[in-house]
Amino acid sequence: MRIESLTAFQVPVAMRRPVRHASHVRSRNDTLIVRCQLDDGMVGWGEGLPREYVTGESIDSAWRHLKQTCFSPLAGDFKDPITALEMFGALTLAPVDPPDGVHPRECFGNAVRCALELALMDSICRSCGQSVGDVIARLPECRPIVKPVDDVYYSGAVTSMNRSKQWLTAWTMRLFGFRQVKVKVGTAGIDDVDLLQRVRRIVGPEVDLRLDANEAWDADTVLSHMEPLMAYEPTSIEQPVPHHQVQELAGVRRRLPVPIMLDESLCSVTDAERAIAGKVCDLFNLRLSKCGGIRTCVRLAAMAKENGLGYQLGCQVGETAILSAAGRHFACNVGQIRYLEGSYDRFLVRDTMVREDLTFGRRGQAPRLTGPGLGITVDESRIRSLAVASETLMD
Repeated sequence: MRIESLTAFQVPVAMRRPVRHASHVRSRNDTLIVRCQLDDGMVGWGEGLPREYVTGESIDSAWRHLKQTCFSPLAGDFKDPITALEMFGALTLAPVDPPDGVHPRECFGNAVRCALELALMDSICRSCGQSVGDVIARLPECRPIVKPVDDVYYSGAVTSMNRSKQWLTAWTMRLFGFRQVKVKVGTAGIDDVDLLQRVRRIVGPEVDLRLDANEAWDADTVLSHMEPLMAYEPTSIEQPVPHHQVQELAGVRRRLPVPIMLDESLCSVTDAERAIAGKVCDLFNLRLSKCGGIRTCVRLAAMAKENGLGYQLGCQVGETAILSAAGRHFACNVGQIRYLEGSYDRFLVRDTMVREDLTFGRRGQAPRLTGPGLGITVDESRIRSLAVASETLMD
């Protein structure tokens, strides 16, 4: 088997409501979608979401990567999904300039790599009649952490909003029966103590509440910000400081009574190595688009386990069902995931681009996907009709 054609699309994806946190307010995405067709006619799809404030990527830099990269490493034959992934590992993105004001890190280009990897995995798995999840479980680096399950439980989220919306969202979390809820803190104009008090009172004492500051605080103020919030029994605090201050979390971690999770500062293997060496965190937030795809996320999870750290599988705000499906396969085959986010599909985006509904159900429950590839039916005509740009990468 070999790749016959590779095509990229820029697709604007509108969200049903704006999502606000300390770093950004988002009401739509410029989504990168990749179509991979093999020489047997089988088609697979991938997705990536560029984020300047996370990986340094914009949709414009993603297009520069795609237009300037030589895809000849993907022109060879492969016999199965594992050898196709090995072939993909040899692909190096062209060096391009980042958006103005952005200092590139090792994760620059990760959304592009994620979209390409998923499209390749989806197509080759469909051709072989295998599920992407089954391939994840067979990856050599997955052996220490593999644990196939038939269903998983996603967590809910309370984002930064006014009091009435906080109240309504918290009641939605309770009525839906979520076991875990993330609360966004550190946003200007929002009283975090008032917010946590309201959420905890509504969802009850048994729900696992964790916090996400999205780089809102300085290293020398984390403890003072967290002290009044401890009464509401949070189980972790995610990315409390900007990336350039992350090494200072080593001292904070020794004094803080809850685990620290890295997100914006955990986007690559290099980031993980620094975090482990510096002893700056207890948990990694893995996100497929942010970290460059499934295989890198598996490696990061294995690194965390080997070094006594935990990990969650997060998501990008406004993912379509393509990334939701990929996350589901990861979650249903990688064990010991501390928290799970994603599959918000019809609750958050106006068009998921697929025929199936991958939205989680009561208590956040969602089943394993069992069909070939990603196990979803992508509406190609819909993608082509909504796309504002397209580029043939291989033909």
